[in-house]
Amino acid sequence: KTICSGLDASGKGIVKIKNDKVLIENLLPQEEVELEYTIKKEPKVISAMRLSESADRVKPRCRIFDRCGGCQLQHVNYKAQLEWKKEKVQSLLGRYGQVQEILGMEEPWAYRNKVIATFSLNKKGKVIAGIYEEDSHQVVPYSECWIQDAMAAKILNTLCELMTKFRIEPYDEDKRTGLVRHCLIRIGHVSREVLVCLVCASPIFPARKQLVQQLRGRHPEITTIVMNVNNRSTSIVLGQQERVLCGTGKIQDQLCGLRFSITAKSFYQINTQQTEILYYKAMELANLTGQERVLDAYCGIGTITLSLAKHVKKVYGVEVVYQAIEDAKNNALLNKIDNVDFVCDDAGKYMVELVKKNTHLDVVFVDPPRKGCSKEFLDYLIQAKPSKIIYISCDVATQARDIKYLQEFNYQVDMCQPVDMFPHTTHIENIVRLKYK
Repeated sequence: KTICSGLDASGKGIVKIKNDKVLIENLLPQEEVELEYTIKKEPKVISAMRLSESADRVKPRCRIFDRCGGCQLQHVNYKAQLEWKKEKVQSLLGRYGQVQEILGMEEPWAYRNKVIATFSLNKKGKVIAGIYEEDSHQVVPYSECWIQDAMAAKILNTLCELMTKFRIEPYDEDKRTGLVRHCLIRIGHVSREVLVCLVCASPIFPARKQLVQQLRGRHPEITTIVMNVNNRSTSIVLGQQERVLCGTGKIQDQLCGLRFSITAKSFYQINTQQTEILYYKAMELANLTGQERVLDAYCGIGTITLSLAKHVKKVYGVEVVYQAIEDAKNNALLNKIDNVDFVCDDAGKYMVELVKKNTHLDVVFVDPPRKGCSKEFLDYLIQAKPSKIIYISCDVATQARDIKYLQEFNYQVDMCQPVDMFPHTTHIENIVRLKYK
């Protein structure tokens, strides 16, 4: 018998066997568990039986919570989820600066505006949609998902019926047979426009017209349907080739009072409500007066850049992905914003170019991918010497690593603000303000 001492970064319970830490699925802090295990080089758990129940444990809403892996914390009440996330930020960043209360959601359900499903056949030969079970090629089917916009599951259910009816086979990764690999659905949180993208292994799509016609007939809310061709053996969902089957291939949505045009490939935050809270808080931390020159590194389709524009003198958006920059420029035109420059370049190199032209940057907004900033980028940032850095991160561990490096060059953290962008998962979004001393 042993007691769970806490949760690890993936949401599994931590227990000690001898001097080794072992992770147990679906176990919460302070719960007692009886383990059967073997020890060779290290302990291996054969079975685990929970003997007590934490006051924070709740019954997951989802029937496939234990198999799906999309949510890791649905068995924890929401208040305790927020406390755990704040503690995680505190443990990694508390030594650098004050950690504020995490900003959670009033209704932490149905927030995902983007859904990616994969397809398979069940034992009766019917098409099913779902997601891959963790560490396997087994598709876990679902007819509803509590964290996705409810409209997505309805469309997927119809799609499965129609694929079965027209004998359109799901792609089998192991046998390399079949046609439809994935379906990506985007739903405008405000506009309610819907984009459906069918990812196929081949450009030859029998019964395509009937499928599109009947899918739109059943779901008139669908604005556009796109076919994407991905014939590579890869875990990357979208391929390069695309064909619009109906509509324009784009939807529009609103964020921070601005309109954004979104395609299947666009970089667009999946929780619109919390993204607005995140951006407004980041701008508030920047203390903008309207006279600043600001750089938005890793700008994507320009969501932060354009939100900043009306609060500053000039804003530069930099992104290395060409298509994202084209989208950003179109979004600037869409919103009639003209104090913005969008550039397709390495953000670090572009910063130094600005410095060479004697363009002082007052604030740099940084929102890198999960792996954080490269050392090269941070060195360029240090050369640019902005008065403030607003660092938004989806991985607090890599953010802590980058902050440690920036501190060596007189940048001090004076505020940490966690935001819960992904309720019921272990992901944490965090804003840090660093000031040059």
